[in-house]
Amino acid sequence: MKMIVPPFKGENKGHYTPGVQSGNLLFVSGQLSIDPDTRKVPEGGPDVHARLALNNMDRVLKQAGCTSDNVVFCQIFVTGIENWDIVNQEYAAYFGDHKPARIVTPVNELHFGCLVEIMAVAEVPEK
Repeated sequence: MKMIVPPFKGENKGHYTPGVQSGNLLFVSGQLSIDPDTRKVPEGGPDVHARLALNNMDRVLKQAGCTSDNVVFCQIFVTGIENWDIVNQEYAAYFGDHKPARIVTPVNELHFGCLVEIMAVAEVPEK
């Protein structure tokens, strides 16, 4: 196994690694809609939160040598099913024509008051 840790500037006290590569698979831990450098939750709605969570996921992917096209599966946690359409629009904008397998799970609340959390599995390209 290889631990994937982007150079986030903020201290995360959670007992996990942002990404773990096992063989040719990368497992991206749930990335909240919190700035990993400042540890601040953004102001704004689910669109802002979705973009930040996707950006955080993207930083882990890039650290492992992956792009969004390498993602094979995502799970999205969203506070309130009424936010699904908004989050889906941001997700579609991020992935473009690529459509990984996915599940969306509505939840009552997320840590720190975040509105979105995204985890992913990606296939690491051979070098």
